[in-house]
Amino acid sequence: MQLSESSQSEKGLSTKASGRLLALDLGTKRVGVAVSDELQISTRPLAPIERRSWKDLLRRVIGLVESQQANAVVIGLPIRLDGTEGSAAKATRDIAQKFQRSLAVPVFLQNESLTSFDAQTRLKSTGQSAAAIAQQVDSEAAAIILRDFISEQQT
Repeated sequence: MQLSESSQSEKGLSTKASGRLLALDLGTKRVGVAVSDELQISTRPLAPIERRSWKDLLRRVIGLVESQQANAVVIGLPIRLDGTEGSAAKATRDIAQKFQRSLAVPVFLQNESLTSFDAQTRLKSTGQSAAAIAQQVDSEAAAIILRDFISEQQT
């Protein structure tokens, strides 16, 4: 099993994912989660996952893949604004490979540049409190990652 990036496949693999998709925005304390509908028309944030251990995270993601009937998982890849990858991108790739080995569905990587900033801006525009925004920003970022992934698949 190999990882694919939505914009270009590393080894000529198909980058198309059909059906319901689950997205993850990996943070050090929390993991944002979002899901699409089966036709990939809409996305919605879900409750974030508090990060405790790899086993706990894997168990919870497996549960979400099953309960949401997801056909693939999309993970945000933190690419620097200059297009290079740093230590955070390497760590994300390592985790994505672990997921790929452990999940029964394919795992895709999607550039997540500025998604947390966009998510925070969107949530602020709704007039929510800072505490509410802090609780929702990771999953809102995951929803943006998922929308970007779906949009790139359609081009």
